[in-house]
Amino acid sequence: MRYLTGAGLILLAGAVWSIQGVLIRQLHEAGSWAVLFWRSFGMVPVLVLWIGPSRVLPAMRGVGAAGVVGGLGLVLAFGGAIVALQSTTVANAMLLFSASPFFAAVFGRVLLGEPVSVPTWGAIVLALAGILVMVGGIGQIGGGQVLGTVAALISAAGFAGFTVTIRWGHVADSLPVVLLGGIFSTIAGAAAALLAGQTLAIAPFEAGLAFGMGVVTLTGGMYLYTKGSQGVPAAQATLLSLVEVLLAPIWAFVFLGETLSSNTALGGAILLTAVMLNAALGLRAANPRPKRP
Repeated sequence: MRYLTGAGLILLAGAVWSIQGVLIRQLHEAGSWAVLFWRSFGMVPVLVLWIGPSRVLPAMRGVGAAGVVGGLGLVLAFGGAIVALQSTTVANAMLLFSASPFFAAVFGRVLLGEPVSVPTWGAIVLALAGILVMVGGIGQIGGGQVLGTVAALISAAGFAGFTVTIRWGHVADSLPVVLLGGIFSTIAGAAAALLAGQTLAIAPFEAGLAFGMGVVTLTGGMYLYTKGSQGVPAAQATLLSLVEVLLAPIWAFVFLGETLSSNTALGGAILLTAVMLNAALGLRAANPRPKRP
């Protein structure tokens, strides 16, 4: 896959994921683990149909150990995000989620031998600076409980691990890995709800909305991201996906009437610059100019 195509798919994935914040705000009674269960459960039938019912089991066996590790990475990404948003401020959680490109750079270097150029590190630092401005400064770090901070970092590491393992395992079709992630997350949501004393029998509207998120936004975004990341180095892929952080407050302003602060606008502009710079650097590296004779 060409770099430009892969980067475009990842940017589109981030745009799809960014809608989920508005949808989650419509869930007023469901517990977090029930939401994880129904949202993850919604992924499963769609992915089975995409892969083909007769091909599901051979496809899941075909991704091997890398696919299992990638699926477990998604459990950490999905579950960690929910615990973080429960236990710390949204600003603190979003800031820590942005550590994913750093984890991806390290994992990609260790497992794939992918070098991380100085300009890419610069784009990562610029993106972090933009998110710091958006959430109100460095004082937000650790602003919540220890559990929330640790959970957010686990979520960031889980998503980075998923990104790296599908490239590490040379997985030609990454949809079975996402399916494993959906199955594992469904089981994890049910188990966590049981341990926490939460019920999965929530209001039909909320169960349907969470299930629909799994069907459309979560599965659609994961499909686009996994396809795009096959042609983009791990650190750059996770950095491009930060467009989700940029767009989420815009949808909250449009659909929920939440105020866009000057910090949000300025930080968003810095983050957008970092994402576009990263895309331009990747495109230049993928298509070097021929040397003059």
